[in-house]
This record gives sequence, structure tokens and C-alpha cells, in this order.
Amino acid sequence: MTGARWWNVLVVGTILVLAAINGVTRPFGPWQQMTAWIALALFLACYVLYGRRALRDGTSGIAFSATVIVLSGVVVACSPSLAVIQAIAFPLVWVAIESTRLAIVANVALALVVSAGFLIVLGTDPQNIANTAVIEAISLVGSLALGTWITRIAELSAERKLLIDELTQTQDQLALLSRDAGVTSERERLAREIHDTIAQSLTGLVMLSQRAQRELAAGETGAVGDRLELIEESARETLVETRSLVASSAPVELGGGIAAALDRLGARFDRETGIRVSVSADISGEFDRDAEVVLLRCAQESLANVRKHSRARAVSIRLEGCATMTVTDDGVGFDPLLPNDGFGLVGMRDRLALVAGTLAVSSAPGTGTTLTVSLPAGVTP
Repeated sequence: MTGARWWNVLVVGTILVLAAINGVTRPFGPWQQMTAWIALALFLACYVLYGRRALRDGTSGIAFSATVIVLSGVVVACSPSLAVIQAIAFPLVWVAIESTRLAIVANVALALVVSAGFLIVLGTDPQNIANTAVIEAISLVGSLALGTWITRIAELSAERKLLIDELTQTQDQLALLSRDAGVTSERERLAREIHDTIAQSLTGLVMLSQRAQRELAAGETGAVGDRLELIEESARETLVETRSLVASSAPVELGGGIAAALDRLGARFDRETGIRVSVSADISGEFDRDAEVVLLRCAQESLANVRKHSRARAVSIRLEGCATMTVTDDGVGFDPLLPNDGFGLVGMRDRLALVAGTLAVSSAPGTGTTLTVSLPAGVTP
């Protein structure tokens, strides 16, 4: 409000109207009329010189208010009909002073000075004092009520602007946190993908190389060729998986469905490790691709754990219905309650948590291990 152009129009228009009224009414004498014109001219000049700046940024607000108070009293003392100058004097004083308390004091001072102007020109008989007191009391109360209301609106607007700025900053921070969370989630996904695919393939390559070296040292040259063929095949598949991972596509081959993918996975694991793998699938309905990927990843991780830890001779993978898969080995087993710093089971649980799935581990030392993967019904169609 303080910087609006309509202040210029209001002040200039009011001064011109008062000047015209002063010229028409011809109050109590030529010198009063001339004094009133001079006071109005000074009022307008003060507004132009530093009043607008006071309204805009509060600079020289007290000096401008004091000028307005004095000149308003002079104008009224010259001609009571010009008392309408209060219509702009009260709001100008209120807005020009930034402190609410000082603005109230200035409004009271303006009412007193204008009252003095009335009494100077009209006299100090009881009737004039009573009329002046009533008129100025009403003007003062109205000015204070309007001023406090305007001030409260300005304060609420400032608070609202502050809240909007804080909300904008909070939204920016949330957006940044969301991006960071997305980056972290992507890193975790890549870590799982690397562990589930490339790390497993490289582990298989190492074991095949060690086996080929043992066979070569034992003079079993015929088997070495098969091992080298497996190493080349595994290396090529690892290269494909790596390129797929870099291209942000899941390195999963699901041609023929989940049952066929598990058969290929079991056959390859059997060739690489010599551990027999049996796969059975009792599927009712069709699998959603996301569910197939999760199940295949869990099967890969389960077989990776068998290869690294179980010393098993046989593994069975059984797929039941559309949401349950069990992987059982006849290895050495372990105690699931003991702390485990490996990534395999943790990564499997994290992967299943993304689709609200669960992992149950049943094992004990010397009794083998059974992993049960369960997916919610909502993951499948």
C-alpha cells in the first residue's frame, strides 16, 4: 500500500480541492485565505520532496509526519471548512511512521493540533470546545481503528510471505532429498545387480579356472577343453550382463517364462559346479514379469550361496503356484540366528521388500538349508 501510485493521486487531488474550496469560501479575511493557500502549497511540496519516500521505505517518516501535523493545524486555523484535510492527514501520518506506537502518538498529536486550530478560529466558549472534542474524538477513534486494521493486514501479509518462502525452501529441500534418495536407491539397485549377476559370474569363472588347473595338473587334458569352453561361455555371458547393466536394463533372460529360465539356470550351475540341480514348477496362471525377475534373482542368489558356503551335492528348486519358491540343498547348513556380514541374504530380503515379499530361512548345522521366497498376491496378475 505504501508504494502505490494512488497515494499521489489522492494527495494531489485533495490539496487541489481544498485550494478551490479556500478560494470559494473566502473565510475570515484575506490573510487567512493566503495563509491557507501557502500551507496547502507547503503540504504538497513536502509530500513531493520527502513524503513519498517516507511512505515507500519509512525514511524521514517522523519529520514528514510532524510537518503534516503542523500544516494541518495551520490550515484548519485559517478556515474550519478545510478541516477535511484530516481525511488524508491521519492515514499519511499512520503509514509514514513504521512504529505502531509512534503512529498512535502522532495521530493523537494531529487530533490535538487540529482541535487547537478549530478553537483558535472559532473561539473557546464551552459549546465550541464540546463540538470540537466530539468531532476530533470521532476522527481519532476512526483513524486508530483503521490504522490498526491496516497494520494487522500488513503483518499478516508479511507472515504469509515468510511462510510461503519457508514452504518454497522446504519444497526445494524435499526435492533435493528426493533426488538424493533416488540416487541412493539406484546405487543400491546397482549393487544388488552387480552382486546378483557379475559377481556370481566372476565367481563361477574363478572356480572353473581352478578346476581346470587341477584337471590339467592331474593330466586330465580331455576335461580341460570342456572347462575352457565353459569359461569362454561364462565370460561372454558376463560381458553381455555387464553391457546390459550399463544400459540400465535388467540382465535377465526370461525367454519361455520363469520355469524355462530356472531350468537354464540350474543346468548352467550343474555344469559349472558339478552340483546336481533339480527344478520343478507347478505353476497356476501366468506370472507378472516383475515377479519373474524377483524369483529368478532370488534363485540366482540362492545358488550363489550354495556354491560359496554349502558344500552341497544336490539342490532342488521348486516353484509352487504363482508366489512361492523354495530352494533346498543338502549342504552343511548354518545357524540363521548368528550374525552374518554377507550381502547375499540381506540383498535378497531388500529385493523382496521392494515388492512386499518375504524370505524364510530354515537351516541348522549339518542339516542343509531351505530358503522359502514368498511374494504377495498383488505382484502377480
